[in-house]
Formats: sequence, structure tokens, C-alpha cells
Amino acid sequence: MKVSRQFRIGSVLVGRGAPLFLIAGPCVIENSRHCRAMAEKIKSVTAEVGIPFIFKASFDKANRSSIKSYRGPGLSEGLEILGSIREDFDVPVLTDIHEVSQISAVTKVVDCVQIPAFLSRQTDLLLAAGLGSSSVNVKKGQFLSPWDMEHVLEKIASTGCDRILLTERGTSFGYNNLIVDIRSFAVMREFGYPVVYDVTHSLQQPGGQGSRSGGQPQFIEYLARAGVAAGVDGLFMELHDNPEAALSDGANALELCQLEPLLRQLVMINKIVKENEP
Repeated sequence: MKVSRQFRIGSVLVGRGAPLFLIAGPCVIENSRHCRAMAEKIKSVTAEVGIPFIFKASFDKANRSSIKSYRGPGLSEGLEILGSIREDFDVPVLTDIHEVSQISAVTKVVDCVQIPAFLSRQTDLLLAAGLGSSSVNVKKGQFLSPWDMEHVLEKIASTGCDRILLTERGTSFGYNNLIVDIRSFAVMREFGYPVVYDVTHSLQQPGGQGSRSGGQPQFIEYLARAGVAAGVDGLFMELHDNPEAALSDGANALELCQLEPLLRQLVMINKIVKENEP
């Protein structure tokens, strides 16, 4: 294994030897009130459990199934909301970018930019993210093997950026279904960068409801425990206080009231695994 990197995303230390951390929030910014309420509640829960927290929400979902689907408030309003959450709740913030032109504005506000899975091989976007952002989270494309991610890392690292997270979010398994190969965590950790497990997107069923995606949230607890047992450095979850009313990805989101008991389980599992890790 290459030397494992440790670095900070805002106040949160990530990497081998650092505490298990959580990236979480609603899929998309629905409005300022809801987004702020979610950030406040998630911070309260994570502080109580003792797990470092990075808030995540998207100002634009550019890859929705249908042209009729809600995409978000857009760049300007979305960044204003994310900036207020970062300042008022003192939490690091992460959001997606889809175009090179967005990077300059986004990096003035957030602590980490995220490359969506569909764009994980877009060389120009990866290079621009590496040059423009202090840290980058790359979702592994549903069409990529875990060892293919070494080439993605090389693209970003060629810019001089070495504060990179790799996130597993499942691999296409036939139509409208994803599956997670637990071996992928071990493979990607060999590259020396922190590895994150996106539990909720791994249970998404892309396009499974015709004009929108479905999901199997009843399995979140099981896959989250498996990922932590496999030694991931962090978890990614989309949360909502009322998933049935969510404007994006409600079908695979974890209901907010279920977060605290799940995190308590995961912290205990992580302690056992990391204390006995070579």
C-alpha cells in the first residue's frame, strides 16, 4: 500500500488513522429554510454521537432522469445558502460541480468540490477541479472498476492537488440496478487516499420508476455496517426529514430520525476494525 494521506477538509481530519467521518445532507437544496434545518439537526446528531461531519447538498442536479424533474435553485442562490450554512453552523461544506465554468465561484464558498459519478472520467473537469479546489471528492463511475480509479487520481494529482477522496457508489448491475463489490474498498485504499462509501446511492435504482429513480432504503443499515467493517474512512449519506416528499432521491434517502441509532452502531464497528487494523 502507498503511504496513506491525512488532510483536513475544513475542520475535519480525514484519512487513515483519523476518526470515521460523515458526509451528509439532502440530495438537492430545496429551499433555504429546509436546508438550514437539515444542517442544524445533522450537526446536533453527529456531535452527540461523536462523528466528524461535512454537510452536502447540490445547487443543481444536472443528471435528473426527466426534463420535468426539479434540479435545484441554481448556482448563485445555492452558493448563498451553502455559504450561510458553513458560516452559521461552523461545518465544512461539499457540493457537486458539473462544468469547468462553475469551479471559480464554487471554490470561494465550499471546502470540497465533488465530481459526480457520471463525470468521473471527464479529464478537463478533473484537471480544473484539481487546480481550483483545495480538496476534491470523486464518485466512482457506475461503469468503472475500482482499479480504473487510479487513472482518475493521476489526472487530479498531476495538477499538484493531493487532497482527494474516492467514493464508491455502486456498479451498474443490469438495468435499473446497482451492486457494491466490497473488494472495491480494499482496492481503492491501496492507492493511498481516503475512501468513502456512499451508502444511499448504492441502493438507488436508476430510472427504476420510469421518469425518476427508485431505491431500496430498507437495506441502508446492512450496507453501511458492511462498508465500515471493510475499513472505509468515511460514509456518504443523503438524508431527508420526509423522504416521500423529497424533491430528489427520496426513494433511496435515509430518514433523518434513523440517523442517530445507525451512527452509534457504525462508530462501535469502526472502533473494533480500526483498533485491530495492521
